[in-house]
Amino acid sequence: MASGGVLALLSPLNDKAVDCSALTWTEFALASVIVFVGSTLQASVGFGMGLLASPVLILLDSRFVPGPILFATLVLTMLLTYREHYAIDLHGLRWAIVGRLAGTFVAALVFLVLPDTQIVTLFGAFILLGVAMSLAGIKLRPVRPVLLGAGALSGIMGTFASVGGPPMALIYQDAPGARIRSTMSSFFLIGTIVSLFALWIAGRFGVDEMRLAVTMVPGLIAGYVTSRWTTGIVDRGYTRRAVLSVATASGVVVIARQFF
Repeated sequence: MASGGVLALLSPLNDKAVDCSALTWTEFALASVIVFVGSTLQASVGFGMGLLASPVLILLDSRFVPGPILFATLVLTMLLTYREHYAIDLHGLRWAIVGRLAGTFVAALVFLVLPDTQIVTLFGAFILLGVAMSLAGIKLRPVRPVLLGAGALSGIMGTFASVGGPPMALIYQDAPGARIRSTMSSFFLIGTIVSLFALWIAGRFGVDEMRLAVTMVPGLIAGYVTSRWTTGIVDRGYTRRAVLSVATASGVVVIARQFF
């Protein structure tokens, strides 16, 4: 196997499979580093994998998005949910999931009538507005109407821009780090399963995408292990600051994508 054959190890016997051998060792290493950083961020703060990894991976090789990166995120959220399951806000999670499902359905309808670029820019502005409100001292509490709204906004943004974390994170920004990470991980776990099912129905996720997703696992596991130390740093009074920083970056990136 030559220098361009790292993924050929994953079962090249299927003639109909994606030509994974096109991914070189260098690309494999870069993808691992990207996933490592993204998974460390999400495991430390509660979100950020899609924000950081997806835009870079799609430049490296478009086949990484959406199926393989979603599957990698699914594995990570399963690990995080198990690690801090004791801190999950089950009440908040239930209503946020209802909102998420509704938001995903609305996004599918909106696709039919409005240009997606305008919608993504609008919601990027919403994120920045939410951060500004937080800095101004206006706080949103995790009560039913707010959770439904945040879940719906997350579903819409996740569908259009692959960045669904900030609306939920802003609600829980003053909660303990474990509460944010576990609740959001559970939220993403269910949402990602729904998204992967939709991709499977559409013929966009199957064995070939699973094969490519496997190459991301080493970086993901490394990030998860590293987060055992980084969460300790974040939880020393930096949780709110970290959430607002990543949320701001999300809003800026979402808007910037539409112009560059």
